[in-house]
Amino acid sequence: MTAPSDGRPAAAPAAGAVAWRAIAKHCKNHPNTVRAASLVVFFTVWEFWAKDADPLFIVTPSEIYQAAVWMIEDGTFLLLFSQSMEHFVIGTVLSIVVGTALGVVLALWWQAEYVLDPFINGFYAIPKPALVPLFILWFGLETTSKVMLIMSVAIFPMIVNTYVGIKDTRGSMLDIGRAFGASERQIFFKIILPGSVPYIMSGARLAVGLGIIGMIIAEFFTAMVGFGGWIRETSDQFETAQMYFLIIVVGAFGIVLTELVMALERRISRWRILEKERVQG
Repeated sequence: MTAPSDGRPAAAPAAGAVAWRAIAKHCKNHPNTVRAASLVVFFTVWEFWAKDADPLFIVTPSEIYQAAVWMIEDGTFLLLFSQSMEHFVIGTVLSIVVGTALGVVLALWWQAEYVLDPFINGFYAIPKPALVPLFILWFGLETTSKVMLIMSVAIFPMIVNTYVGIKDTRGSMLDIGRAFGASERQIFFKIILPGSVPYIMSGARLAVGLGIIGMIIAEFFTAMVGFGGWIRETSDQFETAQMYFLIIVVGAFGIVLTELVMALERRISRWRILEKERVQG
């Protein structure tokens, strides 16, 4: 133990400080425990606080649970889930595929960038609920209008991230590929496209979240089906517990999908590192 300048021994850390540091270290190393504990605390406080609130505006988690059980046993939840998943999956997958293709075209051909850039920027600036009447007029009230509205929301991060990823990769790796005598096709599929994968995956993560937003908007304002339509229906009928349950489900659905995309992104990143080490070795 070192001694201070006046010759007295340094004071040992207080037991409370040591305990708090140990707790902080444990929490840092176990983030899922912290998340679970925060949810428990949140819903516990909500339960006791909401007991004295007006049930027209806020209900307790126990009442939400009862509404959830009723909707699941009645079959309503499964029907709403299947309807929303149809819209979400089709719209989001098309957003990822079409957005990636457009990003590639814009990044590789300046002519396409110059021609399409004002249209893309203008379409991006339009508030998407303003497109609902137009899409209903063009595509009707069924699945097509909902898919198009989801695409109008979710496609832009794919376009931008793919464009930026290809531009960055071309700027740093194009000369290297040409120095080794690679053809343009080989440069694109062996260098540019793999190098753009992290950007594309980041765009996909954003597209998933925006796809959920687009799904709810579409179901709110077109034929009222799926989670969005039922949220509006229960709000109009003051079925507050069901409304809260569906809002929580949509939020949890977004968290799960985002975590899945992030896990896929990490796996692809590790694969790219291992592949790079294999090639260099």
